[in-house]
Amino acid sequence: MKRNIITTSDGSKTIQIEEWNEQYHSIHGAIQEANHVFMKHGLFFYSEKIDKDQAEINQSATKEVSILEIGFGTGLNAFLTLIEAEKLNLNINYVGVEAYPVLLDEIIQLNYIELISETHKTVFEKLHETPWEEPSSITSDFQLEKQQKFFKDINAENEFNIIYFDAFGARVQPELWTEDIFKIMFNALKENGVLVTYSAKGSVRRAMQAVGFIVERLPGPPGKREMLRATKHSVK
Repeated sequence: MKRNIITTSDGSKTIQIEEWNEQYHSIHGAIQEANHVFMKHGLFFYSEKIDKDQAEINQSATKEVSILEIGFGTGLNAFLTLIEAEKLNLNINYVGVEAYPVLLDEIIQLNYIELISETHKTVFEKLHETPWEEPSSITSDFQLEKQQKFFKDINAENEFNIIYFDAFGARVQPELWTEDIFKIMFNALKENGVLVTYSAKGSVRRAMQAVGFIVERLPGPPGKREMLRATKHSVK
């Protein structure tokens, strides 16, 4: 399928699959979407939960957070997470799953370093240069493992605090938004873990609820009225 590099409304670039008329990120702003959905309502939300839970503990201590990204793609979410985690004093264990990795010659056409942080140029490059299927230390507080597999083949159990569910939309890949897939996600999360996604489709919400998630609608990023956040609370 033909892939094009396009510029979204906030000036950041993304990859478009021409045949599907589908992009890796919102055409209304790739960076804006990532910051709103995955940083604000995922990473920041969970970090605040940790702070509340550890109110009596030394707040200067580094906090451990495990993240699973469904659709590693261009590495934008991982890049933003690494930068924000430095500010939040988090130690991140990050697993990015991608069935069809983006090519390096496509990555170098993106402008995330320029728009987000030129001082992090080396770590952005390292996110993409590290080998697949091998855990790598990108920084002392950010460990990455990129796994090339289909989402249905994930078999993690109670491993992650946060899931960034950033798969292609249900319009073009409905099989990625089913009860079967969300059951895998539910199993992969630790108790009180959260899953965030840009989607707000009723069918997606119902699929999440059917496997046990508590689901809330939240204001969406530019161009979308709503998004979803799901929390795992196992039945006792």
